[in-house]
Amino acid sequence: MVWSVIQNVQKSIKYRGGMMGFFEHMYTNGDYPFKFGTFMGADAAGNRYYENRVDYPFGQHRWVEPGDIHNYDAASMAPEWHTWMTHMNDAPPCAQEQFLSDAGDKIDPLCQSHAPGGTDHGDSMVGHMEGTTHFHNLHNQSQVRSRGYNIGNHVVGLPPGVKDSYYTQPGSPYNDASIRPLEMVGSLDADGGRAYKNDKWADRLTTDAEKEAVEEKKALQAKTLTKGVISRKAMARRNRGGAAAWGA
Repeated sequence: MVWSVIQNVQKSIKYRGGMMGFFEHMYTNGDYPFKFGTFMGADAAGNRYYENRVDYPFGQHRWVEPGDIHNYDAASMAPEWHTWMTHMNDAPPCAQEQFLSDAGDKIDPLCQSHAPGGTDHGDSMVGHMEGTTHFHNLHNQSQVRSRGYNIGNHVVGLPPGVKDSYYTQPGSPYNDASIRPLEMVGSLDADGGRAYKNDKWADRLTTDAEKEAVEEKKALQAKTLTKGVISRKAMARRNRGGAAAWGA
C-alpha cells in the first residue's frame, strides 16, 4: 500500500509538471493531484476539463480544474462546457461543430428555412447560438457588481465607478430605462433656491414661521368668508318671528 501511494505521488508530480503544479492542485482540491484523465479542452477563462470513464464511476468521470485557483467562481465556467459537465450532451465543445453537422444531416426540416446561422447549410437552425458577452470570464453577470460606492470589485475585476452588470427587470428603480428625470414643479423662493417636486416636499422645506403665517392667512380668509352669513340658530329665531342675529 505504501509503495502504491509513492507511485501515485511520482506519477502525479510528472503529470502536473513538477512539484509546483503538484502542490498547487493539492491547494485547490486534494483529489486533483491523484486524479488522472484525458484532457478534453479548455475555455477562455483557463479552466481545464478532463474525462476518465475507465477508473471512475459515473458522475465522477468528468471534472474541471480552475484556471484561477485563488478567485475561482462557478459562473466562470462556459455554458457549452457546463452542459458537457452536467451530461446534457456527450460531445465536448471541441467536437461540437462536427456533432451538430452530423445531427443536422439526420434531421428532416419541417419546412424550408433560409435563416442565417444554421450549421446544416441553412435548412434549419440546428446548432445556432446567439453571440454572448461576459466580463472577466463570468457568464453569470449577477456576480459583476460593486462592493460599495465608487470602490468597484477587485475579485471580478470591476473598476471603480463602472456600472454593475447584473440584469434588472423593466420597471425596477435600478433599471436605467425606468429612472425618470427629476422635475421640479415650483420653488418657495423667488430665486429658485428651495425648489420642490411635490406638495409633501414643499411642506418639509417650509419653516415654522412660514407655516404660522400661512395658518393666520387661512384664518383671516375664513373669517372674511363667514362674515354676514346667518347661523342655524339665528335662522331658527327668524323663522319663529324673533330677532335675527347676523354674523353669530
